[in-house]
Amino acid sequence: MTGTGSAPAPNALARLVGMRAGEGPALAWSWAYIFSILAAYYVLRPIRDQMGVAGGIENLPWLFTATLLGMLALNLPFGWLVKTLPRARFVPLTYRFFALNILLFSLALYLAPPEADLWIGRVFFVWLSIFNLFVVSIFWATIVDVFSTEQGKRLFGFIAAGATLGAIAGSATTALLARSVPTWALLVCAVVLLEAAVFSMRGLARLSRQLHQVPQASAAGATIGGSALAGLTRTLASPYLLNIGLFLLLFSVTATFLYFEQAGIAKRSFPDRGAQTAFFAQVDLLVNVLTLGVQLLLTGRIVARLGVGRTLALLPAASVLGFAALALAPTITAIVAFQVFRRAGNFAVARPIREVLFTVVPREDRYKAKSFIDTVVYRLGDQVGAWSYTGIAALGFGAEAVALTAVPLSLAWLVNSLWLGRAQEAAAASERADAPR
Repeated sequence: MTGTGSAPAPNALARLVGMRAGEGPALAWSWAYIFSILAAYYVLRPIRDQMGVAGGIENLPWLFTATLLGMLALNLPFGWLVKTLPRARFVPLTYRFFALNILLFSLALYLAPPEADLWIGRVFFVWLSIFNLFVVSIFWATIVDVFSTEQGKRLFGFIAAGATLGAIAGSATTALLARSVPTWALLVCAVVLLEAAVFSMRGLARLSRQLHQVPQASAAGATIGGSALAGLTRTLASPYLLNIGLFLLLFSVTATFLYFEQAGIAKRSFPDRGAQTAFFAQVDLLVNVLTLGVQLLLTGRIVARLGVGRTLALLPAASVLGFAALALAPTITAIVAFQVFRRAGNFAVARPIREVLFTVVPREDRYKAKSFIDTVVYRLGDQVGAWSYTGIAALGFGAEAVALTAVPLSLAWLVNSLWLGRAQEAAAASERADAPR
């Protein structure tokens, strides 16, 4: 598969991101698409985090269990949609299903008595933890379906910057309005943003054939077919997909450790719900500002210099050092700083380059196996992390023990990253060799 041209487009933005002639409109639609999704999610995320704290930190592992069960339940009907309908239909249907859910939550918060807020909050926590992985996974599956491997290495970091701008806009909106605007009104804002994502996805789909030569089966109007259970069966049958799943599992377990520490800090430090929501939004805002600078200026250059494997290994290597530091000095400042640095590293570098791994798999795997890994496997990691954290605390150990547990997990994650990089490069080389000349 080849790009539309070999010469860079003649402007400063093109030189900055490595954009080539003919790629600009698709990048613009990609930005609008992921901006809308992440803005919607980050309007809702601080509300979810506050509701999780209000429901009791000791109950968070049960909410993570419910989230995993919800992921398992939703993957089968989603697999059926992918099997039966073309991308141009199943993607809008999925987003509008979630938008309808948000409207129902908004109505419940508006009409329900205050004593019902606790249970509405718990259900919303579980629902949003399902929502965010599905909608973002579908976005990246679409992007992987539209752009080639070579384009992905150059452009996925820049596309991810659109996600960061959306996250900044969403978290800033909630940080500014959480104390003065009712929660149900913020939820309605997220619905409008999801509809904007559908509009942008359709604009991108119209340009997909202009980017590079793709098989007819990859067209937006073609059904993918296969089995509704292929996400599970094809993942288990492929060492490559299994290792992508392991990468995400280890990331999720260690991320959950840090999430619980942050939740505890908010519970102890801020007395009221509005202040807690604003705190979570401010942390999100700091993460996303840092992420944006790296995505715009460094991500493409990093992968060009280091390759896929060593780029993927940066985050687990930083996690080894970060958790080791926390084991020595588990202070509030250190935990928040590590959380911000790690999340920014994930969004700016690890996440867009992880998506490059899927550019060398069959199209069915890009939607079904990828969705299974991004949702069920990710939430399985949450589950392992949540109950491990609870178990360590029940034994009377503190943050130092949690950090020490995370160090060998991060080392295993580092080895896994290097293996994946070699496997992806080999598959990409084979694909180039087999391509018609």
